Amino acid sequence: MEKDYLQLALQTFNGGDWYGWKKEDDNGNKIPNKDRMQYQHIKIIKDGATIPSEADVNAKIQELKDAEQAAIDKKASGKQKLKDLGLTDDEIQALIGVW
Repeated sequence: MEKDYLQLALQTFNGGDWYGWKKEDDNGNKIPNKDRMQYQHIKIIKDGATIPSEADVNAKIQELKDAEQAAIDKKASGKQKLKDLGLTDDEIQALIGVW
């Protein structure tokens, strides 16, 4: 299952749980469920919240992806360092729980 980076990013603004998704477009046409969760269909459901700019949301999405990749890279680097010290794959798995 792919992460929903748009929603993860939106939750970092306005204290989280401030948004929902429009069910109809500005012309009153129903938005199909598969198309609703897009930036242009955000609606505010919490008083005092504001919709962040699309650029800010996209920057936050990239920040989240970069942090996730950095964690993956650090884990791989740590595993390699353990291998360089002479540990076997089984020993490394026993230490960290997954390979």
